[in-house]
Amino acid sequence: MLIYLVAGEPSGDMLGARLMQAMRKIAPETEFAGVGGENMEKEGLTSLFDITDLAVMGLAEVIPSIPKVLRHIKETVNDIAEKKPDVVVTIDSWSFSERVHKALRKKGIKVLQMHYVAPQVWAWKKGRAKTMYKYIDRLLTLFPNEPAYFTPYHLEADCVGHPVIENPLISGELQVSGNIDTKDKRLILILPGSRHNEVEKLLPTFVDATKELDKKYNNLMYVLPTVKTVEKRVERILTEKNVKNIRILHSREEKGEAMLKATAAIAASGTVSLELAIMKIPHIIAYKVAPLTAWLARHLLKIKSVNLPNILLDERVVPELLQEDCNAEKIADTIGAYLDIEAVREEFNHKMDKLCQVMGVGELKPSEKAAQIIFAAIRDKNKA
Repeated sequence: MLIYLVAGEPSGDMLGARLMQAMRKIAPETEFAGVGGENMEKEGLTSLFDITDLAVMGLAEVIPSIPKVLRHIKETVNDIAEKKPDVVVTIDSWSFSERVHKALRKKGIKVLQMHYVAPQVWAWKKGRAKTMYKYIDRLLTLFPNEPAYFTPYHLEADCVGHPVIENPLISGELQVSGNIDTKDKRLILILPGSRHNEVEKLLPTFVDATKELDKKYNNLMYVLPTVKTVEKRVERILTEKNVKNIRILHSREEKGEAMLKATAAIAASGTVSLELAIMKIPHIIAYKVAPLTAWLARHLLKIKSVNLPNILLDERVVPELLQEDCNAEKIADTIGAYLDIEAVREEFNHKMDKLCQVMGVGELKPSEKAAQIIFAAIRDKNKA
């Protein structure tokens, strides 16, 4: 059986890797092809192209990348036509995935088409839910409220759960390195994102925030777990700013140990906030984009918060410092509340207990549920 996977960014790459593991657990002979990053490559996938070409965030920022993205869409569709897989599963990155699915339908390529991670129609472009059935046969969602947005419009949708639920740190499956000594220190995670433009915009500000924190505290240490897509950019920025107080972590084991020992975190908006929340690591979200992107987002988004824990709990639990508020002084002051006030930390932990209940922590692993649904869909198609 040949499964064709398409993951366009690091969060999707991790989902894809876990899905590959779960599918091989059910059917060890399963083979994979498609597009992915370092985690999927470790599971044996040879990616059609480097996914860093697609890792661009922001409405204004994406425009210069359009020619390269269009070329990769064509490459992907041609590769699918040649390999004739049993199913095509695109993962997240709906703007790219949608175009792949549309092209497959337009060319009349007969293959089962599925998408993993619903586009956030509850945030913006709600009309997308009405048309997705034209391009895909089935949808796998992360949150229990999402299928209801799509099933009224002829699209079969199943909630499998969010991948942070199966974080190996939470389950105790990951062996940590033991290389991070926090004796007499409080560890602060620096998480500037996994996209090139995020790192360029956020990391210099996060570095300046550590300098502000060091003016008040003398017992802090900073670590920056990075990913392959941006590690060279991270190293260049830290070198240019002559940063000596931030340690870059590359290995999965060191990253895991840092998460377990973290006192607090400064993070870009994204899935990482949900991971920090499930692990009960007090954190703030700091984010800024190009002025045009910010203006468009303010007028188009239909949500009060930008990060998932706040959206799921329907309250501002995690502080969000956006645009002009994303500056070193405010970041340092906001993190300081976690460091100084026990009641603030306790309230955060209480809210995160509630979030774990909403997320279904402790139930069947999302990747295993997704794998079961995909195999069942292939069997049903073969019977038809």
